[in-house]
Amino acid sequence: MGNIISISTIGQDSHRFGDSCGEATIKLGGIDIPFDKPIVANSDGDVVLHAITNAVSGFTGVNILGGEADKICLEDGMKDSTVYLRKALEYMKDGNVIHCSVTIECLRPKLMPHIPEMKKSIGNLLGLPVSSVGITATTGEGLTGFGKGEGIQVFAILTFAKEI
Repeated sequence: MGNIISISTIGQDSHRFGDSCGEATIKLGGIDIPFDKPIVANSDGDVVLHAITNAVSGFTGVNILGGEADKICLEDGMKDSTVYLRKALEYMKDGNVIHCSVTIECLRPKLMPHIPEMKKSIGNLLGLPVSSVGITATTGEGLTGFGKGEGIQVFAILTFAKEI
């Protein structure tokens, strides 16, 4: 048996909000969150899962978003971002995710009440206990368009265990 090393990768994604549409929901971390503006995207616009998918791609070297996800979304009509994350995880041959940390920047919606459910959803998707999923939310002091309410930006860092 070889040595085990840990490797961390980062993923990022961002989307703009569309015009107010009354009562609606957006997808973040695989759950529905009430919000009055849609996320502008070809898919369901789940920026949290997109950032996590990009972090998985950083480990495997296989770009899913902008690659296979475009075919799944645009050609096959599958908008569910959990499908893209699961596709990225199929390429994980020699490592396991052991921790996920997510930072979300937006003015609205207020995310604190939704963080426990997002952690559970992400943990289920990655095969992690809730205690191995961290989520923080910030307005960034309003210094960017995200903090001014124009959209939402997410950074995800995944830590993998890999045998060498």
